[in-house]
Amino acid sequence: MRPKIVLFGDSITEESFREGGWGAALANHFTRTADVVLRGYSGYNTRWALRAIERVLGAEGVGGGEGVVAVTVFFGANDAAVHDRASAFQHVPLDEYKLNLRSIVSFVNKRWPEVVIILITPPPIDVEGRLRYVIIYYLFQTSGLPERTNEAAGAYAKACISVAGECGLPVIDLWSRIQQLDDWEKSCLRDGLHFTCIGNDVLFKEVVDTLRKESVSLETLPVDLPLCSEMYPNDPLKAFESQI
Repeated sequence: MRPKIVLFGDSITEESFREGGWGAALANHFTRTADVVLRGYSGYNTRWALRAIERVLGAEGVGGGEGVVAVTVFFGANDAAVHDRASAFQHVPLDEYKLNLRSIVSFVNKRWPEVVIILITPPPIDVEGRLRYVIIYYLFQTSGLPERTNEAAGAYAKACISVAGECGLPVIDLWSRIQQLDDWEKSCLRDGLHFTCIGNDVLFKEVVDTLRKESVSLETLPVDLPLCSEMYPNDPLKAFESQI
């Protein structure tokens, strides 16, 4: 059975199989060695993810759950929505966010004791981009204020890093990583939150590097069937004997 890498998160995960997406890039990267399974839910916060986790990752989820070697947990962008603005219904208080992340990690650990769990922080917010989005999407300008701020996203990113440290897990500090790039607001984010191709590429590379450090890589995962280059010219079927 092929190993599985499960992507569990919100809209940035749900969109990851679009053209240029970080999930699609992962599927291509592991094309002969692992199946990348998408479990992304647009708009979800950690509170809603916990309500759905049994259905999503439980006994009936992920194709029965056999062979899962890694899970990315990527929530926080919606939890960090400002509590008294247009996306208030998605907001989750910081302490609850941390508690919910711990509960998600605990569920995954019990489901797959040997699995590699990677936490990913929420990305930074381009406030100007989000404000334009609010005006267009909600058809009005909510007090002239965006429903997400970079300061709030940063607080939730720090909380995610803290939970990873408590649980002894690898974490991708996407909030800091993206802000290291020039003109990150426009080059990495198309609407102040969701990724452009460049933003997707940043996360793809971070996930591959982190998986490699946790011994999940092209070098450690065997291909499921012989490569064409391994076929014997005069007796191609002989190459299958070593895998029977």
